[in-house]
Amino acid sequence: MSRAMGSHQSAKAQSVVWLTPPGIIQALGGAGTFDLDPCAAPAPRPWPTARHMNGQADANGLLIDWWGRVWLNPPYSSAEIGKWMRRLADHGRGTALIFARTETEAFRREVWERASGLLFLYGRINFHRPDGSRARQNAGAPSVLCAYGQDDLDRLAEADLQGSLVPLRFARYLLIDGLVGTWGEEIKRWLGDQAGPVNLSDAYRHFARHPKSKRNRHWQAKVRQQLQIHGRRIGPARWQGRRVCDARLPGL
Repeated sequence: MSRAMGSHQSAKAQSVVWLTPPGIIQALGGAGTFDLDPCAAPAPRPWPTARHMNGQADANGLLIDWWGRVWLNPPYSSAEIGKWMRRLADHGRGTALIFARTETEAFRREVWERASGLLFLYGRINFHRPDGSRARQNAGAPSVLCAYGQDDLDRLAEADLQGSLVPLRFARYLLIDGLVGTWGEEIKRWLGDQAGPVNLSDAYRHFARHPKSKRNRHWQAKVRQQLQIHGRRIGPARWQGRRVCDARLPGL
């Protein structure tokens, strides 16, 4: 019985194709945000991983030109994975999904020393078969997403994936962002500082220049979400802090 490995790697001699779970690609922005998958599964594929996919029947992915944002789920054998991770590190823009074998020489050289950040995924993921069906057994080892370049680190930070983010190359705004609270804490604090009800436009104006908004393209949706959690809607696009509203309720 073969173990689940990478997108097209098997523990046995015969080739067994294992596909990246589509939810991971979607959480990182979707296939349309990746320009190239140089190590894609052979066609036909149940879902795309990038706008251009170089499969097993195509040219050697290590020898072709790499461009734009790259998605990489490489062969996981110790003889191969270092070559692919080195190429991605040299390219400097993209994200790779590999096993979290942090003790290996390849991980030290091409990930710890060169990646922009890591997202260690909780649990063990289940890869998919060529027909798109989910494998019954998990991968057999923990996995990690390795980001190269600031944009890919940003996407790891924003991804709706269960895991622990480890930035390795800090941008200035990340240092600033570390000094402020979560979205919920910031919204709750802002509502508490207001003398009365606020309009949604007031919240937009306040948070437009907030450090957290600078690293989240969907910050307005985040503001609306947290207002629903930490405030009470008292009219069309008008909100008030829950503590203020609760204090005015009779019998409390």
